[in-house]
Amino acid sequence: MNGSESSRRVKHYLKSVDFMSDTNDTTDQTGDDDIPEMDLTGGVRGKYYERYMRSTNAVLLEPDLALVFRDSAAVNQALREYLSEHGTPPDLTKRAG
Repeated sequence: MNGSESSRRVKHYLKSVDFMSDTNDTTDQTGDDDIPEMDLTGGVRGKYYERYMRSTNAVLLEPDLALVFRDSAAVNQALREYLSEHGTPPDLTKRAG
């Protein structure tokens, strides 16, 4: 026995094969049965689409710009600076797309 060894014997526990499975079971345990069905009878597709489009102004940035403008505050600041230097665009009523 060297100076760093303990004189106490330690029992080494091995993983029990009773708890291990030989099969590779990848089935979803939650299943679709847990989600209740919804009755959409009488629903109207696109009922609020126009209202949504009037109230939203989502803009997607290209990946290189998203690295610089990480949040809406940075985008708003840059646009305000641009407008103060260049003035407002001629027509703000037209939407892109």
